[in-house]
Amino acid sequence: MTPETTVSIHPYFQPHEGKLDEFIAGMKAFVDRTSSEDKVLFYDFTVCERTVFCREAYVGGEGALAHLDNVGDLLEAALGISDLVRLEVHGAAAELDKMREPLKDLPVQWFVLETGLVK
Repeated sequence: MTPETTVSIHPYFQPHEGKLDEFIAGMKAFVDRTSSEDKVLFYDFTVCERTVFCREAYVGGEGALAHLDNVGDLLEAALGISDLVRLEVHGAAAELDKMREPLKDLPVQWFVLETGLVK
């Protein structure tokens, strides 16, 4: 893993009124499904009041896209009870370029790596 090959996705969800508990209950299915992916580096959820954040990173743009394919049906269901209020994708330009076309219909903010360190 290096900064040049790591892609992280930063989605922020706001569950609809009265749907936070249902959204939280659905997180386990995402984690279970993601656990089988060979290019996932980390994957977890955090909650702040009514905002849910999925903290996730993958080896390369291909790993991130494979994840989105893997959880597509779960994501569709989650978006039925929440709004995607922010979506960031972070990584090296070459890796982000692999994702731009497949994600062109989403409101992505692209953050391009300038420098980094892995210990």
